[in-house]
Amino acid sequence: MPYSGLYANTARCREKVWQRKSVRVSGVLVLRCRQWHTRSMDGTIELVIARYAEDISWVAQTGLPACVYDKSGGQGALLSAAPAVTPLPNVGRESHTYLHHILSRYPDFPDYTVFLQGAPFFHMDEGATPDSLRRTILDLARRNVRFKGLAYYAIRCDGQGNPHHLRDPEHRGKWAGWGRDIPVAATYAGLFAGPVPKSFHTRAPAGLLMVSRERILARPAGLYRKAMELILADPHDAANTGHAMERLWYIVFNGYAPLNRNDYPDSPSCKDASPKDSP
Repeated sequence: MPYSGLYANTARCREKVWQRKSVRVSGVLVLRCRQWHTRSMDGTIELVIARYAEDISWVAQTGLPACVYDKSGGQGALLSAAPAVTPLPNVGRESHTYLHHILSRYPDFPDYTVFLQGAPFFHMDEGATPDSLRRTILDLARRNVRFKGLAYYAIRCDGQGNPHHLRDPEHRGKWAGWGRDIPVAATYAGLFAGPVPKSFHTRAPAGLLMVSRERILARPAGLYRKAMELILADPHDAANTGHAMERLWYIVFNGYAPLNRNDYPDSPSCKDASPKDSP
C-alpha cells in the first residue's frame, strides 16, 4: 500500500483507512481528496492543510494522514509523500479551503478533523514542532475534546473586528482589505439565527483548529453553503469576509443547535470555480 511510511512513527496507530470517492458540489462532479485516516484507540484523525506556497514537508513529520489543498498553482516545495494534493483557485483565504473540504465531504468525516494553514507553527506555542503537534492532537482525541483552537492566543473583538491590525502602516498592501474593518457581526448575521453578539471571543485565530465530526454535523450543510456564498461574494477578501470567518469558526463549531437557521440554501448554489487570483 502506498504511503505506508507515513505511519511508521505513529505509536498509537491501529488501522489505516482509505477511501476514494467523488461528490457533486455545485452541480460539478468533484473527486474527493483521498481519505487517509489514522485509526487509534482514540478514533480516526485527519489533517486538512490549506497551502499557498509554504514548505509543507513538516506534514509527513507529524505521522498523521493529511488532505492537502494547494492554491499556489504548484509553486514551492510540495509534499511528495502526501496522499493527495488537490488544487484550488486562490480565493477566499483558508476559509474557502475549509468550506470546500466540508462541503465535498459532508457528512462523511473522520472522528476528528484538524484544519491547519501551510505554516502553522508561528502561531503556536514557542518551540512547537510537528511531533509536539501530533502529541497535542492525539491527547485532545484521547480526552474527547470536541473543539480546540491550536494557536497560542485568543482574540476578543467587537462586531467590526476591533482591535485588529488591518490598518497598520507596515501591513499596507499585504491584504486586499487593508484599511477596512472586519465584518464579523455582518457575517455572523448572515449565518446564524437570533441577535448578533456585541463582542466575540475568537478561540481559534489564524485558522488553526481541531473539531470532532459531531460538531461539524451539528450544522446543516446549508450553513456551510451559505458561508461559501459569502466567501465567494468577496473572492479577493477586499471586504475581509475571510478574516471574519476566521473569527467565527468557534461559533460554527460550538454545537449550539438553536443558532441554526431554517432558511439556508437547500441545494448547492455556490460555484467553486472562481477566477484565480494572481499569485
